[in-house]
Amino acid sequence: MKLIKPPRLKAGDTIGLIAPGGHTDATAIAKAIKNIETLGFRVKLGRNLDAVYGNYGGLPQQRLDDLHAMFADPEVKALWAIRGGSGCIQLLAHLDYELIRRNPKILLGYSDITALHLAIQKKVGLVTFHGPVASSTLSDYSSTHLLNVLMHPEPEYVIPMAVENSRKALDEPHFALRTVVPGVSEGPLTGGNLCLVSALVGTEYAANYKGGILFLEEVNEAPYRIDRMLMQLHLNQGLQHASGVMLGICENCGPQDSDISLTLDETTDQHLKPLKAPAVTGYSFGHIRHQFTLPMGIRARLDTLRQTLTLLEPAVI
Repeated sequence: MKLIKPPRLKAGDTIGLIAPGGHTDATAIAKAIKNIETLGFRVKLGRNLDAVYGNYGGLPQQRLDDLHAMFADPEVKALWAIRGGSGCIQLLAHLDYELIRRNPKILLGYSDITALHLAIQKKVGLVTFHGPVASSTLSDYSSTHLLNVLMHPEPEYVIPMAVENSRKALDEPHFALRTVVPGVSEGPLTGGNLCLVSALVGTEYAANYKGGILFLEEVNEAPYRIDRMLMQLHLNQGLQHASGVMLGICENCGPQDSDISLTLDETTDQHLKPLKAPAVTGYSFGHIRHQFTLPMGIRARLDTLRQTLTLLEPAVI
């Protein structure tokens, strides 16, 4: 499918704030509004932004209505999810993909938003953005790379890993940058939250990572569950068909003190070490403060020696 790039953001543009997954509250909404305005943009709230249905941000139809309304609204130049949570997968069969195709815009978020990224990539070919949610506590690192990718397109854009995360690795080893298989690889970026990527295997919305750089991150999952999800990807398309595999920082994914378990590194190495393509862990994305933004579908270069990811084309027009 031909890649569709959304228009770049400009200072003063209006960003639509939506909750397509988990529910939110007044505190998170106030924080998200402050984040958006501090970055130099205006905010438009989804009509159902504060809706609650169980742990979801309203009924599926309410969440769909807000998402469709933001894509259709000519005033809105980007859609920013206030949080991840759960529930985005409920929307995939009901999204108006033709509406999205006619009104290409930036869609930003991570975690559960992975489901929307993968479905829109598959059905529309629109470049969407795996990056901070609107209620994140933004660091200078995350804000800089977010704005550069969304506002200042360049033929090539080099993303170094966050120094702050390397410092944290002194006390929290899962923040450490590790090269499991060295090398340089190129290909389109795809992936996201491991739970969602594995959940969509076998469906029409599944990620196609053959020849691409597959990036994955997770939070609050035991090593045996990480193993199960990676095995599901391997049994489906085969990780060996990716041009490179890049794991982010997986928070709280190690064994508990009382568990008889492999470590997180031992678990992931079972899947990565046999690969011939470059494979790394501990890169600066995931459920962390200092994270960079990944444009889905854009060609990129993973360089394990330099510990960089380089976008090989602009993500916006």
